[in-house]
Amino acid sequence: MEVAEVLPDFADAFAFESFNRMQREALPALLERSDNVVASAPTASGKTALAELAICNALADDGTALFLAPLRALTNEKEADWERFESLGYSVYVVTGERDLNPRRAERADILVMTPEKLDSATRKHDSPRYSFVTDIDVCVIDEVHLLDADRRGSVLEVTISRLRRLCDPRVVALSATMPNIDDVAAWLDAPPECTFEFGDEYRPVDLNAGVKTYTHGENTFADKYRRLYRALDLAEPHLREDGQALVFVASRQDTVQAAKKARDEIGERDIPMGARGDYDFHTETKRLENDTLRNSALDGVGFHHAGLSKNDKDLVEEWFKEGKIELLFSTSTLAWGVNLPARCVVIRDTKYHDPLEGEVDMSPLDVLQMLGRAGRPGYDDVGYGWVVCDTADADTYRRLLRDGKEIESRLADSLATHLNAEIAMGTITDLEDVMDWLETTFYYVRGQSRPDDYDFQNLRRRVRDCLEGLVEQGFVETGSDLSVEATPRGVLASTYYLRLETAVGFANLCDRSSGADSETGGAADGNATLEADDILETVASATEFDSVSARQSERDAINAVLVGRNTPDLDAGQRKVLAILCSAANGNTPPDLRSDAWVIRRNALRLLAALRAFLERFGTAHDANLARRLEARIENGVADDAVGLTAIDGVASGRASKLAKEGLATPGDVVEAGVGGLVRAGLGDSIAERVYEGAQTLPAVELEWGSFPDSVTTGESTVHEVIVRNVGEPSTAGIRVTVNGVEMTATTCYLRDRTTVPIGVFGANADELEYTVSVAFPDEPLVPCEETRVVDVV
Repeated sequence: MEVAEVLPDFADAFAFESFNRMQREALPALLERSDNVVASAPTASGKTALAELAICNALADDGTALFLAPLRALTNEKEADWERFESLGYSVYVVTGERDLNPRRAERADILVMTPEKLDSATRKHDSPRYSFVTDIDVCVIDEVHLLDADRRGSVLEVTISRLRRLCDPRVVALSATMPNIDDVAAWLDAPPECTFEFGDEYRPVDLNAGVKTYTHGENTFADKYRRLYRALDLAEPHLREDGQALVFVASRQDTVQAAKKARDEIGERDIPMGARGDYDFHTETKRLENDTLRNSALDGVGFHHAGLSKNDKDLVEEWFKEGKIELLFSTSTLAWGVNLPARCVVIRDTKYHDPLEGEVDMSPLDVLQMLGRAGRPGYDDVGYGWVVCDTADADTYRRLLRDGKEIESRLADSLATHLNAEIAMGTITDLEDVMDWLETTFYYVRGQSRPDDYDFQNLRRRVRDCLEGLVEQGFVETGSDLSVEATPRGVLASTYYLRLETAVGFANLCDRSSGADSETGGAADGNATLEADDILETVASATEFDSVSARQSERDAINAVLVGRNTPDLDAGQRKVLAILCSAANGNTPPDLRSDAWVIRRNALRLLAALRAFLERFGTAHDANLARRLEARIENGVADDAVGLTAIDGVASGRASKLAKEGLATPGDVVEAGVGGLVRAGLGDSIAERVYEGAQTLPAVELEWGSFPDSVTTGESTVHEVIVRNVGEPSTAGIRVTVNGVEMTATTCYLRDRTTVPIGVFGANADELEYTVSVAFPDEPLVPCEETRVVDVV
């Protein structure tokens, strides 16, 4: 059955000319019916084509398709793969972070590509113009639906699909590797038997011979890695000697590089005939690589692959592995999920890995099965060989996994309160009955019916009621006399910013300190409350999102050096590590020993800082919200506090901000005053100078007019004077604070479009002089607050 016969208008969208047996059997359900479809099939059997068939079917009806990729690293790869659709006139758009989102492109896209986490965030904000596109989806393809069983990510996928179905009821096509309880997934998605396909091992293009090999665990984890590496090479060697290829999965990016280096030496000692150093053409071709270590390895037939490599290098490694020029490839698990890159022999060297946010964790059984599924090259091998190398104590666990597979479980119970709060915040749940109706749309409910004892199904209603009561006690939900439920502002912010509930409580407590409220009584505690940068950074470092971060022994000295002089008795070692990374990032000089985890921690911290800023703006003060915004910009750009305002200018990041600050232009106001000529003299090119100058003019800028403010006041006398706060730039929300001798007199927040008047009482008190300070801060911009002071003598 040729593609051109079935889909003449979309023949060029497929990478092959004819459908295989598995694809032919699923084709009528995808093209001739409108029901939801669930299909499980062995790795490398051609499931991607099922996704493309569903997408083509939607596009033929002028619909919009959504493809859910299991990992962020794979979304861009899909965009590249589907340039075939672009050539047919259909637009493909990958929806990434909040700041990178182009709503217009998303609205006009024919094919959207997202991760479950991004879709969760977008559907929570579906009623905003920025994310309204998520309600116009006609078909949703879930790639690797067995991700439902992943620890934290599984519940996200589960509730998001349930929510999407309530919002716009798209057709759902769920694809998966082999899973024993496919009927539960089909029941959850209402896929009829005619549209539920369980393709067994007979559909694998190459038979799989999988097993477990053990090693003796020692005291030194570093030495253990090499014990497992030698074991992996023992398993790969017979295939390498027969011109086969081996794919070895390791725990981290760094491990791929180190293992490849050590393997090259070992291959030389074992005299395994590999490499292409005598091949002049390939020698020349390897010069295209940007990574020198990779170039040297490739010449010996050994490569490594991870998400941190440039796209150029990843593409070349994949190309050369497919061509057989690289015979032994070390990779992280990302390769197993994304790229169709099979090998005759697959070895999983590491069954545990270090997660920056979770510490040492076991490799997911789903990952293990996915990696082993890469064994066997269709068209080249009759059988593929897959091995798990593990400690003797874990051997039986992996043998059972290989023998019985892995039933897909729901993980919703672990985070029920978080997701329930999100639904209440969206307004989809208004009472207890709504909660039960919502729960019945989840995989958790379906799985509970299948396994009532394991899921404690009899007590489900009580557990939901307990969960609701907990949300009320923590201040996320309010209940009415008619048993209605409604989200509080705290609950809405926790949902909007995708926070764990414990983190939202910590943020609210900090807001109490910011506003001067007593968290115990709710009354005023300190009329002069204000936060320091350390307060904000330590609150973020203490967020439960970072609970599992651990500090390795090798990192302790670097952490102590960054935090020298700081008193952090309330922080544990992992939290101090997060704090050290944030402090060093703000200064633009993260120590080498902390860099391996810094990127992940920094990205999560930026999201948390944006959320904390929203909390402070709503429950604290505008000045403290502005402080959080400045810290966010500093951590993102690595600039000093006095120059951070420059990053508010479009096109000015860390390098340009530092350059301008060195020339004495530390604020957007300095930039406007300098003009294009001054910027050129500061070292910017003509066109860049014009752009920066124009960008600086789009920001708010404050001028204070003190009028007839007195120089002195008689003891016992009091008068009221007015200070005009004028915004000569773009309108923006502003916080205006007046202090006298450091004590807050008044504070107000307003939308400062043109000007506002601030009344200030001048009174002859028991002091020799009174120092009045007017401070204006913009919570949404990383601008240093504008402050001016006047001194009044008391005579």
